[in-house]
Amino acid sequence: MKKNILKISIVAFVAVGLISSCTKKLDQTPTNDVTADVVYSTAAGYKQVLAKVYGAFALTGNGGAGSGDIAGIDPGTSDFLRLFWKAQELSTDEAVVAWGDPGIQDFHLMNWSSSNPMLTGLYYRSTYQISVANELIRQSTDAKLASRGITGQDAVNIKQYVAEVRFLRAYQYWVLMDLFGNPPFMTEADVVGVTIPKQIARADLFNYVESELKAIEPTLAAAKTNEYGRADKAACQALLARLYLNAKVYTGTAKYAEAVTYSKKVIDAGYSLISDYTQLMLADNNTNTSENIFTINYDGKRTQNYGGTTFLTHASVGGSMNASEYGINGGWVGIRTTKNMVNLYVDLTFNSDKRAQFYRNGQNLEINDLTKFTDGYAVSKFRNKTKAGVTGTDETFVDIDMPIFRVAEMYLIYAEAHLRSNAAAGSASTALGYMNALRERAYGNTSGNIASGQLTTDYILDERARELMWEGFRRTDLIRYDKFVESTYLWPWKGGAKDGTSVASYRKLYPLPSKDLAVNLNLKQNTGY
Repeated sequence: MKKNILKISIVAFVAVGLISSCTKKLDQTPTNDVTADVVYSTAAGYKQVLAKVYGAFALTGNGGAGSGDIAGIDPGTSDFLRLFWKAQELSTDEAVVAWGDPGIQDFHLMNWSSSNPMLTGLYYRSTYQISVANELIRQSTDAKLASRGITGQDAVNIKQYVAEVRFLRAYQYWVLMDLFGNPPFMTEADVVGVTIPKQIARADLFNYVESELKAIEPTLAAAKTNEYGRADKAACQALLARLYLNAKVYTGTAKYAEAVTYSKKVIDAGYSLISDYTQLMLADNNTNTSENIFTINYDGKRTQNYGGTTFLTHASVGGSMNASEYGINGGWVGIRTTKNMVNLYVDLTFNSDKRAQFYRNGQNLEINDLTKFTDGYAVSKFRNKTKAGVTGTDETFVDIDMPIFRVAEMYLIYAEAHLRSNAAAGSASTALGYMNALRERAYGNTSGNIASGQLTTDYILDERARELMWEGFRRTDLIRYDKFVESTYLWPWKGGAKDGTSVASYRKLYPLPSKDLAVNLNLKQNTGY
């Protein structure tokens, strides 16, 4: 059922409002007269709030484009995916941008500060979604349900909602842990209006996210049995696999055997690669259910927002590109890639590996000017067209769903974790088989397959770039490989130098926003800022 969860009407108030300042963002209180007892008075009300928790991943506010959930923040800098993508991709060799919006060039130049408006927006979007999740969980205790006369299957369904919301909250805490390290922390146990959020150390947050995911894993719907776009057991296991792959970065202690175990659980749940890589990011990619594990759902008529995949599709079109070929009514002349990504492909005619989705006509490989769209090859991965070539339902707001987890990532996690465990976990032949499955899909035959001696961790980093390009992984990957701030790996304009330069190691974490530090004295800024 296409995008079913987002067809549910969303209540204008979901039991946590937003005060006009940024004060105590995880300690939010109502701003109107609609109370929790009204919102949660029926089982239908609970599902409306569930829709809001999911919908906040795709929308900036209940009113669609231009509306905002978060007071004091421009809706244009509060979309989750748009901001997460910038933080993960523009700070790396995978993407540059031509625009001059306040703070946007800071990413690639790697000179961001604690007042960067886009980092601030991302931080508050994640903490807002945690707040909404906390409130739904608070309102779903046995006592609350009984007091409202909610029993039977309705009560069972609500317990299922709680498990899903705990997953969504864990995901957002993973985002904060990965990007900001040591964020403020609150759960449903903290009293709204009384508790000032305390700071949690990165390693402690890792333990919390891990414990939450393992606690809900048995209670979530089996893989592929939930409504499209809702979390299930496989989504939970996929986040655990990703968490464990990066455990050494987050805690200092590696957990590669666990990464192997959980990636294999997802793979064995019945997921497989779709046959054509170029169909991953199309307007009807909601049909890619064999590969997509969990998605942010977009619909050109129902999720109208200038972020998400609407941003990724429009912003990557410019120069001599024909916007109509991408199912949109105009390009935004913004994002491109660097020569480092292009040079990952042996065949520069791009007739072999179909993942090389670059537009080159009129584009320069070298980037002499970051603000010039024709400097740097454009990327044609996101297209608001169906597999049959039909334009999506709207030419401004696209229909492309964004996979947060797909099985290709699990293949890559398994192989890398196997190697990093010194072959103590998993199987060498299985790891090689997964890599060659990706290669065979990309080439359409076995000509791109590799031998066992070619399977190294460095090879996997390059394969991750080819397979997962522009899907929000690169910064995290480069940090795990000690190639993000270091001089051993450079890309054009890294650190503000045309040929690239190293930057200070503290840049592996983003700063906590100065606005939040000013109002929450429990918070201590990350080192270096």
